[in-house]
Amino acid sequence: MSTRRTREFFARGAPTRAVSRAGIVWAIVAKDLVTFSRDKLWMVLTPVALVFIVGVFYLMPPRVDETLVVGVHPPAMAAALRLAMGVGDDEVALTVLPFEDEAAMAAAVAGDGPEGEARPMIGVSLPLDLLLRARLGQPATARVYVDASVPPEVRGAMTTAVREVAATAAGAPLPVAWDADEFVVLGTDRAGEQIPLRERMRPMLAFMVLLTESLALAGLVAIEVSQRTATALLATPARTVDVLLAKGIVGTLLAFSQALLVLLVTRAFGPGWGVLLLATLLGAMLMAAIGMLTGAAGKDFLGTLFYGMVFLLVLMVPAIAQIFPGTAALWIRVLPSYGLIEAMTGSSVYGLGFRELSGHLVAAAAWTAAIFGLGWWVLGRKLVRL
Repeated sequence: MSTRRTREFFARGAPTRAVSRAGIVWAIVAKDLVTFSRDKLWMVLTPVALVFIVGVFYLMPPRVDETLVVGVHPPAMAAALRLAMGVGDDEVALTVLPFEDEAAMAAAVAGDGPEGEARPMIGVSLPLDLLLRARLGQPATARVYVDASVPPEVRGAMTTAVREVAATAAGAPLPVAWDADEFVVLGTDRAGEQIPLRERMRPMLAFMVLLTESLALAGLVAIEVSQRTATALLATPARTVDVLLAKGIVGTLLAFSQALLVLLVTRAFGPGWGVLLLATLLGAMLMAAIGMLTGAAGKDFLGTLFYGMVFLLVLMVPAIAQIFPGTAALWIRVLPSYGLIEAMTGSSVYGLGFRELSGHLVAAAAWTAAIFGLGWWVLGRKLVRL
């Protein structure tokens, strides 16, 4: 909106009484929303990004397959393998497929088996005279076939299981006796209750939408600064604080509404919906602050995009780290977005509430207030100098 049109916007129908501060802020918010709706770039990118993100979510596998399918040759050794791995016949963690022919088992592991039959990820070929050789103390050679996607730790476990079969057959006791009570699982044991990657991606997808909207606000601020539209606003009854407050409201509204839409479409709301809603609102405010900061720092579109991408890459690190198991490093936990990601993940994926996630919410609120104040200060100084 040009300087002349901005002045006409406020001069048109000027009331006889003093305009309230809320009315001035709302007028600026309405102007910014109209300006944003006329931006063809973001009007195309925003729906395309939303459709792409939701499409990626529904293309991911909806469940986790925790069953390990193992082929065994000869079939008589299937029971011995189950015993060595400590898996009962009624447990689904291990499925043993007996094969009469070693070549057929190798073909099944490679994916060339008959259609409609379960495909083993690992094949174990044991000598027919394994038990006799073990009893006589003679060496025996076994062969393990693995698919390329099988992790190295699973390959090592299967190799150890074959050795235990031979040791059990020879009657040789293992040097270490394991008792079930001696296994201590640190953290939450989710064996048999693994959460699919698609479910754990929900907070990351919503956070990506928040980051995208920070770039949109940054572009809007950069245009108004370069075209001196913000300066024209200050020539009206609007004050600097009114302009800054309006920018924050517009950025928060755009980011929150679209992130909320993604969360609704992906069915992310559950028992911890209150925490998720609050965390999303804090994230939207954080992105509005970053939009004001980068929009004021950049001198043109490319400069604004560069600063925005720097923030985007840094803030995405905790979201990416959340996908992988384990404790995040200290430098990741001090990033502004870490508390937000933890709160969004804990509430949407694990159903945690305010009591469990209060620390992360407080950290996120503190970072949001600090960056919002910084963005407010930088943009305010920029407006004063124009």
